Amino acid sequence: MRLSTTSFLVAAIPLMLATMPAQAQEATAGERLFVKCKSCHQVGPDAKSTTGPQLNGLFGRQAGSVTGFKYSPAMQRAGFTWDDAAFAEFLRNPRAKVPGTKMMAGNVQNEAQVADLAAYLKQFGPDGGKAQ
Repeated sequence: MRLSTTSFLVAAIPLMLATMPAQAQEATAGERLFVKCKSCHQVGPDAKSTTGPQLNGLFGRQAGSVTGFKYSPAMQRAGFTWDDAAFAEFLRNPRAKVPGTKMMAGNVQNEAQVADLAAYLKQFGPDGGKAQ
């Protein structure tokens, strides 16, 4: 059986729309979880690096690369790009992922919480603006 482009779109659109509210819920849950991170990290248009680097545009960025933030030598030479797997591994145990990191927090073992935090942070582009 061969599907026409129209048939495919008619079938695919409800599936795409069904995932949109879930992503929004994950980001909302991640925003609530991020309250714990705010003592060291900021996101948004006015975000600055404080104790930790600002996290705008985190996903797809090279680890240890925020201009002006003084990273540990370990994070400077970490050699990975932030993606879902690296983010989850780092949150579970920062010092196992990057031995010698200055990151003190972490220990987020709950996969749903990690996914929620990732969904929240993915909203923010490099300039701190939220993707629509």
